[in-house]
Amino acid sequence: MTTFPTSDAATPIVVVEADPSVRSRLAMQLGERAVPLESLDGVEERYTQPFLLVLGPSCALVPGVTGAEGMLARRPDIGAILIAEDLSTEVFQRAMRSGVRDVLGAPVDTGQLNEAVRRVGQSLQSMAPIGGVATIAPSATTDADPATPGRVITVFSTKGGAGKSVLAANLGVLLAQRAEGPVALVDADLQFGDIAVMLKLAPQHTIVDAVGSFERLDQGFLESLLATHQASGLKVLPAPLEPAFADQIGAEQMNRIIQLLRSFCSFVVVDTPAYFNDVVLGLIEESDDVLLVAGMDIPNIKNVKIGLQTLRLLNTPMNKIHLILNRANSKVKLEVGEVERTLQVKADALIPSDVVVPQSVNKGTPVVLDAPRSSIAKSLEQLADRFAPQKAETKKKGWR
Repeated sequence: MTTFPTSDAATPIVVVEADPSVRSRLAMQLGERAVPLESLDGVEERYTQPFLLVLGPSCALVPGVTGAEGMLARRPDIGAILIAEDLSTEVFQRAMRSGVRDVLGAPVDTGQLNEAVRRVGQSLQSMAPIGGVATIAPSATTDADPATPGRVITVFSTKGGAGKSVLAANLGVLLAQRAEGPVALVDADLQFGDIAVMLKLAPQHTIVDAVGSFERLDQGFLESLLATHQASGLKVLPAPLEPAFADQIGAEQMNRIIQLLRSFCSFVVVDTPAYFNDVVLGLIEESDDVLLVAGMDIPNIKNVKIGLQTLRLLNTPMNKIHLILNRANSKVKLEVGEVERTLQVKADALIPSDVVVPQSVNKGTPVVLDAPRSSIAKSLEQLADRFAPQKAETKKKGWR
């Protein structure tokens, strides 16, 4: 008979996998808290306190995805993680609907597995136990003030190639380094988003997974979907892997995701496509600040002017629209003052052109990390200062 940890021990982790070698490997990755079992038989009866359940690849092959659906429905104090060979959207959605809190691809590396266990364990901390005292230690409290929603900054352009994704990625990294609480970057360019590539991420999940389980979307679940940019700590919700998935995501779903993120993040930075649609208009309405990015050429300026007219017609408050002129030092016979007069808007930031930008993009490293002493990195830092100054100040500076 297997000996289970007592209720006063560290939160137990039950590993269920039919293949002995895979089961042993998973248990070794998880350390001494892990109890390896061949099946789920007797698990529910022997545990009366919250525990973590790691379901191996063999569990993903049974009818209903895991075989644990009934137990998870009865016991919300069980945090389940599924490891699946076939990490398809269908498998992920079925698993989430059955009560699983995270899905990882096999083979899973030790760091990724233990990070998933940590996240799911934190989501269980407030669960009331069944017939016992909860054994999960409280997680560290977030530095973000729960009473104050995070600030949402949407980066938008009316023409492709203006540099909005580069701006969004670098701003997200800078804010993640400065902010007291978590910072999230959402790639809302649903057809051709590049944020994951720019940050050299290989994410397990995308925004499609959040929408696929929309009816049970909460803070803990959404947090489990976020990829982490290790160099900065920035949390990233990537765009769909295929353009066809964009049709599954509407303005209501997107706004709900942003609202959840701002409930536990200090900042939420959103990258968008270079056109208006219901999703983009919803994001602009939800945002505290909109960075309108324009390049220094006539077609760009023409499109930005039309975009500003559209926003005014939609009664968008102009005080949250901030013009960002990219490649402002380019010798293109177009002066900043001339652009400002044409648009009837003063530029809030001037971002210079620099060869280090395409170099950093090709490396998958944000320019503020790859070339921190460059002129463009300094300009981006000045832009970030408007939201989260580097000085030890509690009050953030506003826009001038």
